[in-house]
Amino acid sequence: MLKKFRVLLLCTHPVQYGSPMWRLMAQRPELEILVAYCSLEGAEAYVDPGFGVEVVWDIPLLDNYPWVHLKNVSPRPAIGGFFGFVNPGVWRLIRSEKFDAVIVFTGYICATFWIAVAAAKIRGVPLLFGTDAHDLNPRNQSAWKARIKRHLWPRLFRLADVVIVPSSGTVALMRSLKIPPERVMLTPYVVHNEWWIEQAKHVDRAAVRRNWNIPADAPVVLFCAKLQPWKRPQDLLRAFARANVPGSYLVYAGDGPMRAPLEAEAHALNISGRTRFLGFVNQSALPQVYCASGPLVLPSEYEPFGVVVNEAMLCGQCAIVSDRVGAKFDLIREGETGFVFPAGDVDALTGILKRLLSDCERIRAMGEKACKRIAQWTPETNMEATIRAIEKAIEHKLGAAENVNQ
Repeated sequence: MLKKFRVLLLCTHPVQYGSPMWRLMAQRPELEILVAYCSLEGAEAYVDPGFGVEVVWDIPLLDNYPWVHLKNVSPRPAIGGFFGFVNPGVWRLIRSEKFDAVIVFTGYICATFWIAVAAAKIRGVPLLFGTDAHDLNPRNQSAWKARIKRHLWPRLFRLADVVIVPSSGTVALMRSLKIPPERVMLTPYVVHNEWWIEQAKHVDRAAVRRNWNIPADAPVVLFCAKLQPWKRPQDLLRAFARANVPGSYLVYAGDGPMRAPLEAEAHALNISGRTRFLGFVNQSALPQVYCASGPLVLPSEYEPFGVVVNEAMLCGQCAIVSDRVGAKFDLIREGETGFVFPAGDVDALTGILKRLLSDCERIRAMGEKACKRIAQWTPETNMEATIRAIEKAIEHKLGAAENVNQ
């Protein structure tokens, strides 16, 4: 008889990447899931401080899987900050329901994380933590925070029966922290591949480019992310200007506090005529952005994974990423599916753009190889690995209990 695991997934809020995966999990005969949200931001309109605009995702985020909204009693509700989420209902949920495992995705700098951990420990429920970090550097590159992490994280992650991680880079980080390898499971960071592939089939590339006022055969490089300082969108702008490949264009899909400075710098560099700022692009329109562009560039100085790389590859594009982008470990094969350059090294990025944007045939060939690579990085692989991680967590909890009783 097939063993069915009842699993609670604790998440901060609905996101466009997570919800499709919860639907797939809900379809698995081995799983009976319940997703608990600390907030419904995303499914409901909210002002995203990263984009700087009001956001409500235009794809369904709460359909076809079981979920519950936990009341947030924080006096200052917010995504981020320890007291941004205080959801005492998770205590009652874990203590009263018979879950076989609890997977916590909220991050430890959150009061609700610790409420959930305490409830699971007292109830004796196996715990799984999710993290996508691949090094100890915080977003603001603070040295003292990195030192604290090096001291704290080995103790933190040992609280989990299993740590689920999205890249081989995070696997290596857990090993460096001396987390036992049998308690670390690689669950690839994926998107809903089938949806992206199907959407890409229906994109009228020429029509999109006409709307952008870009020639059909022009080489185009894409930045698709929030225009935030740690994403370093200015590095791409400057590298594009220095490369100065005739007839090439630069497209920014995203919004945020750096948009106005970028537009001003594009004018000062005399490339405003070859630069397009699309603003915030909702989820359903992203496939046409990728398909109508060319290589994706993600120059971030802080990027735990960078799921835009998955999306671009599913739409037939290669990716150029900084060495701080977690996707580099598993998705970027140098010179085949993309390139990696040192974060902040505008000269290195300039050289890559100059070579690649001058060779449209190579762009096409690398895009094809990117498609083949991402075809092996699938939701099915993620689901299988997640189920194995749950099994391992249960085995570890049982083993620990037996050792205590001996």
